[in-house]
Formats: sequence, C-alpha cells, structure tokens
Amino acid sequence: MLAFTREVSPAIGECELTHLAREPIDFELAARQHESYERCLTDLGCRVCRVPGGHDLPDAVFIEDTAVVLDEVAVITRPGAVSRRSETAAVAEALRPLRSLITIDPPGTLDGGDVLRVGRSVYVGLSSRTNGNGIRQLARHLAPFGYGVCVIEVSGALHLKSAVTEVAERTLLINCEWVPREAFPGLDLIAVEPAEPFGGNALRIGDTVIYSASFPRTRSALEARDIAVRAVNASELAKAEGGVTCCSLILREPGDR
Repeated sequence: MLAFTREVSPAIGECELTHLAREPIDFELAARQHESYERCLTDLGCRVCRVPGGHDLPDAVFIEDTAVVLDEVAVITRPGAVSRRSETAAVAEALRPLRSLITIDPPGTLDGGDVLRVGRSVYVGLSSRTNGNGIRQLARHLAPFGYGVCVIEVSGALHLKSAVTEVAERTLLINCEWVPREAFPGLDLIAVEPAEPFGGNALRIGDTVIYSASFPRTRSALEARDIAVRAVNASELAKAEGGVTCCSLILREPGDR
C-alpha cells in the first residue's frame, strides 16, 4: 500500500473551521503527532510518500480532501472551501504516474472526506463542503468502472467520514446522530459511545485500524469485536476538524492484495 501524506503547515492555526470554535493549535506538537501517525502507517506496511509543499496552506495536511483514489482511477476534487482549492495541483502531480486522473469541475464541489467506499458502493455525504453537482459528477465518472454512488445527508459533522468509516469487512463505525443508520442496509454497524461523538473516524489498513487515542470507550467497543486498533494521539489536528482518515491518501500499488 502507498500512503501519500503532507506535512503540517506552520499556518495551521488559520485553518478553515465549520463546527468547532477556534482554539490555539501547538504547531510543533501537531507536527510530532503527525510524524507518529506516519510511523504508524509504515509499521502497518504502507510506503509513506510526502507530497511536497503546503507551508502556506493551513489545511494542506488534510490531504484526503483533495482526491478520491480507487484502483481504476483518481478523481481530483474541487474542495468546498475556496481557500483549499490550490491544494489539489501538487496532489494531482503526485498521482499522475499512478492513476488516470479525472477532475470535478465548477460549479461542483467535493471533499474527499465526504467519500466512503465499501466494496463497489461509494457513499457520498451531502455536506457544507460537498454539493449535489459535485456528487453527480462523481457518480458519472465512476459509473463506467461499476461503482454505484449513494447520497447521504450529513448534519452536525464536517464530513461524512467524521461520522462513519469502515473498520472491518462490511463493518462500519458510526455516529447515528450525524448520519442515519438506515443509509447502510446490509452492513454491520458499531455505534460510537455517546460521550465520544467524534469517535466515528477510523482508518482501516488491512486488518488493523488507526484510531485516535481521544476515544477510549469506543476503542474498547472495537476491540470487543476483535478489531485490532493502533491508537495515535491526534489532539492538535482535531482542533482543526481533522481526523485520522484526513491525513493520508491510501492506494493500492501493483502486487498489493
């Protein structure tokens, strides 16, 4: 597996915020936490490659929002926050040797954090960052490859994957206050602990999930289901509405299972 990441910008304190009040972010601590996250990816078998630049882009560390990468194609997004649209050029260049590229065009907006793939189903959040036009473009681009797109309205969270992520084969971790459980028929659902509403974000790498150490009760629920968890401290980037999925783009390389 290949994991693209991007370093934490010294301007991270100027990040876009939608649902959280702004509070000071310790840049040096955020950078150390991000480096630990990258080491965790390496430990789990990923080849980590940092996309260059991003020093003057406060949200660039959240590289997931710039592309939707599938085995057959990469879709370069058009982020919903205007300040983030210049992040996509460097990511497109990094992906160009590995995938055919398709773009989301105006007036569509799409953040990668709103896109959850489960098998051949692609769930897309209709959110403050992703609009209906962007979703329709994505559905049109993916249809030739046999993917079906399901639209889910997101409320209370920045992105769909703030509320729901895959933690095992056909098994989702979900905050049912932010997305309806009825949107995922036929899938096994594990609810986050009510006291940990932001606990729905987990990054599955093979048979292990990378998970924020800030949600110990939900972590226990995962482990009770025999899901292996690697906890990382992500407290500083959480202040920027970031989670563990946001900080990488994971894609298969030739030879990966």
